[in-house]
Amino acid sequence: MSERIVITGLGAISPLGLSAAESWQNAVNGVSGVGPITLFDSNDFLVQVACEVKGFIPGNFLPEREARRMDRYEQMAVAAANQAIKQSGLNIDEENSDRVGVIVSSAIGGIRSFEEGVGVIRDQGPRRVNPFLIPMLMPNGAAGLIGITHGMQGPAFSVASACATGIDTIGMAWMMLKTGLIDVAVTGASESTICPTAVAAFDRLGAMTRRKEKVPQPFDANRDGLVMGEGAAILVIERESHAIKREAEILAELAGYAATADAYHITAPSDDGMGGAKAMKFAIDSAGLNPDSVDYINAHGTSTSLNDASETRAIKAAFGDIAYDIPVSSTKSMTGHMMGATGALEAIFCVNAVRENMIPPTINYQTPDPICDLDYVPNEARAAKIDVAISNAFGFGGHNAVLVIKKYID
Repeated sequence: MSERIVITGLGAISPLGLSAAESWQNAVNGVSGVGPITLFDSNDFLVQVACEVKGFIPGNFLPEREARRMDRYEQMAVAAANQAIKQSGLNIDEENSDRVGVIVSSAIGGIRSFEEGVGVIRDQGPRRVNPFLIPMLMPNGAAGLIGITHGMQGPAFSVASACATGIDTIGMAWMMLKTGLIDVAVTGASESTICPTAVAAFDRLGAMTRRKEKVPQPFDANRDGLVMGEGAAILVIERESHAIKREAEILAELAGYAATADAYHITAPSDDGMGGAKAMKFAIDSAGLNPDSVDYINAHGTSTSLNDASETRAIKAAFGDIAYDIPVSSTKSMTGHMMGATGALEAIFCVNAVRENMIPPTINYQTPDPICDLDYVPNEARAAKIDVAISNAFGFGGHNAVLVIKKYID
């Protein structure tokens, strides 16, 4: 039997708070992260709201000189990683540095810096381009910077699978730990895409709501698109024996992971949801569990018409009749869609759900949809016994990824 993988540290910079604990508490309280766009002048845009990170001052989390050489997504990733490593009590030195991996990703990378660089070339000429532009826009930049900051010399790379990026990244780290390639992984994802190019592109794709209030509305009959979010979420995960040896506090067990592809359409999910259903089944199998062991599903739940209907069908296909007995919620109703980073934050929410036996709500839920007829924990958090939670993430390209998180019992 392979060794169990456990979670010992959590860090987050999100639309709901500047730490994992604050983000979780606001999620439980049903706080909306939606507000007017302030990161750029959106007066000419049909989309006027986003879930921005509020009050994030990079100099409060890392040296200002270093922060100026980073894209916003990298700044948030390093800040969240510092939090997670501190909570874990992990000490990195010459003896163990090559046994610590940094698997941290971004689906899109430094698009804000790229957009700014193009503007500089257009307005001021090529000689005025920031010499740090390339490391600022690289999707693997956050992984490199975290490793450099803490002297981690094990495997360091990023994964890109659109909105499944965060879950796939943690899954890759889980597999590396399972095979014994490393003892510890700092893993998760970060994203900051609230800029003219990204907002305009997602709007033109028809993926975003143009309303300003009571949005987004996952699984609601009146849902009409996502709200863009941003942020970073990082976990420290490690082999159980390693955590026990260094007397770390174990927060939960990362018990399973699986990924599939729809092979159907570049942006739309498959109508029947079978790709997502298989990912859920395979993840539960990888954890050595049965479907009736699952007590809570943190849904992808983007608030788009196609995604929410497809995910509901996927859950029914994976769980059969018991699907109606499993609480399902979409915390994107509060955080917005943080693109590649969302799955990592939702994994943190699942850790806290099993620790506190509490299910965060799906806010803004007002009108039931006959197509989406599961228990979506509407509007208020719910206390419930949760030993096993799963987190779903489905991305453009037909990517499906699922994590299984268990209450830790030694």
